[in-house]
Amino acid sequence: MIPFVRKTLVMQFRAGATNRFPVLAHLGYDAEDPFAVTAVFSHDGRVLARWRLDREMLAAGLRGPVGVGDVRFRPVATGQWEELRMEFLGDARTDGGRHQAVVFAWAPAVAAFLRETREVVPPGRERVRVDDFLTQVLAGG
Repeated sequence: MIPFVRKTLVMQFRAGATNRFPVLAHLGYDAEDPFAVTAVFSHDGRVLARWRLDREMLAAGLRGPVGVGDVRFRPVATGQWEELRMEFLGDARTDGGRHQAVVFAWAPAVAAFLRETREVVPPGRERVRVDDFLTQVLAGG
């Protein structure tokens, strides 16, 4: 069995009040980090952002609104087009607000990626190597 899943999808990115523009989203899942999905957004060969997302939160966002902190997901339907709206909040701005970016993904493509991750590690079968984790924490501190 292959212990990872990699997909590159075209998504739509919107920062602030700008119009949407296409970006590449490189999604990664590794059985060694079974609860997380890595998303790297790039445009014209430059990395715009890198986020580590909760796999189950991402799946829940396809069904309904989730998240109250820096990352929020919710489904959006416009006619027959189903999207996953991913909102990312960043650092504070000088006006008191926060930087914000919104990414729109074609929901069926994200669902297909998540199905592949579940073939690698089914929900409920995730394992965390506590000894390895503690060794890392103690070595860093």
